[in-house]
Amino acid sequence: MISSLISVSAGAAILIATVAAVSDLRNGTIPNWLTLPPIAVAPVAYAGAFGFGMAIQCIAATLVSGAVPYLLFRARAMGGGDVKLFAALGAVASFEPFLGLHLQLVSFIVALLLALCALTWKGLLLVALRTTASAWKNALLLRRSRLEIRAASGHSVRMGGAVLVGTLVSLLPYLGFRWSHS
Repeated sequence: MISSLISVSAGAAILIATVAAVSDLRNGTIPNWLTLPPIAVAPVAYAGAFGFGMAIQCIAATLVSGAVPYLLFRARAMGGGDVKLFAALGAVASFEPFLGLHLQLVSFIVALLLALCALTWKGLLLVALRTTASAWKNALLLRRSRLEIRAASGHSVRMGGAVLVGTLVSLLPYLGFRWSHS
């Protein structure tokens, strides 16, 4: 019974990530109708299935899963839809307390690899690495000694696909597939 409920939660999270990835690739947005209902419904569903303690765990997982993306959003390094998507996936996958963070870490690694590939393809990897090195150097220098850094060229990576890969890697083991040798 419990394993089937966990499989349903994992499947729901994968479905949410899939729809978000398609929407992000098509029009660059992740809709509220996809992310806000799971944030609201997951604590109630977990309370009904597992008790009040799991509802609290779900709320905590939602907040923790949305914290780093929210800080990145405030720094204008991530979109608001991505923040809500990570919070929703953290809520739905809160049957394991830190699964939302695991999913997030894998997603960020995939996004980093995609960004490095895109920069390499466009011939901008060395420029980006020099700019990053200058920014780190400036962080260590006194204000009057800092180097001038040209504005970034506006390249961005849409997170939807990376989040889908992170979700699949993190949640496929919970779907309850049973492999047997015949």
